Amino acid sequence: MKKLLSIFALVLTVFLITACGSSSETDGDTSGDNGNSGEQSSDEGSGEASGKLAELREAGVVKIGFANEKPYAYQDENGELKGEAVAIAKAVFKELGVEKVDGQLADFSQLIAGVQAGKFDVATAGMAITPKRCKQADFGEPEIQYGEGLIVQEGNPLDLHSYQDIADNPDVTVSVMSGATEIGFLKEMGVSEDQISEAPDIPATFAAVQSGRADATTGTEMTIKMALESSDQDALEFVEDFEQPDIDGVPSYGAAVFHQDNDDLREAYNKVLQQKKEDGEILDLITPSGFSERNLVPNDLTTEELCQG
Repeated sequence: MKKLLSIFALVLTVFLITACGSSSETDGDTSGDNGNSGEQSSDEGSGEASGKLAELREAGVVKIGFANEKPYAYQDENGELKGEAVAIAKAVFKELGVEKVDGQLADFSQLIAGVQAGKFDVATAGMAITPKRCKQADFGEPEIQYGEGLIVQEGNPLDLHSYQDIADNPDVTVSVMSGATEIGFLKEMGVSEDQISEAPDIPATFAAVQSGRADATTGTEMTIKMALESSDQDALEFVEDFEQPDIDGVPSYGAAVFHQDNDDLREAYNKVLQQKKEDGEILDLITPSGFSERNLVPNDLTTEELCQG
């Protein structure tokens, strides 16, 4: 009997030890599962933290590239960043939790390159959405629409009223800001390349016409008209009866430009922008810069369509 009891006790002890070992291993496995879940949560958290929007929120500032082109984006006499594109960007980023805007001045033709290189977080200058540009960077949804304008020497001595007039007279030369869509528009209307010269900004194109190095300059209607009004000189005149070219891309639709790797930022921006379009706030943001209801973008027009031409 004693022998049987001893054997029973030994078996029971082995059983208990085994059970405890199994329980310990199970606890360890469970702990391992939790650890994996924790690692996954950590990865997701890191992913969110590494997103461009989260980065900007943490820094509290967004670097915006602009081309000093009134009334889209420009520096006023106090060095403050102004313009319709700036007003929209400031309002959107404020709602996204980024209060401060650091304006970075650049030639218009260098804005996309600046975004690509990471010099700017976003470029906002009323830049027209075109298929060519869509291959270089990602545009937000369209914010504004606008047409073209023409400036000539006072009295319009060559009687220029359209791009076709320039194309029809091979002796006419036109100065255009580098990187502007108008260069392509002129060529599409038949203006030869040797009739076109490029300049770094709007004042430089004005100087070319005023000095006689060019017969005309062109740009978006609001830009060159307001620039001429603020230049306080009467050697040039805005062609009031300018005939808009009947080509793809006119009117143009301007939008903010984002790096192609920053989808999270662009999508968040678009979401807030859409809300401002729907509640009518977009009109309040653009009217101080001289725009009106006729510059609003049709509700059903998308960047995807414009990028496809």
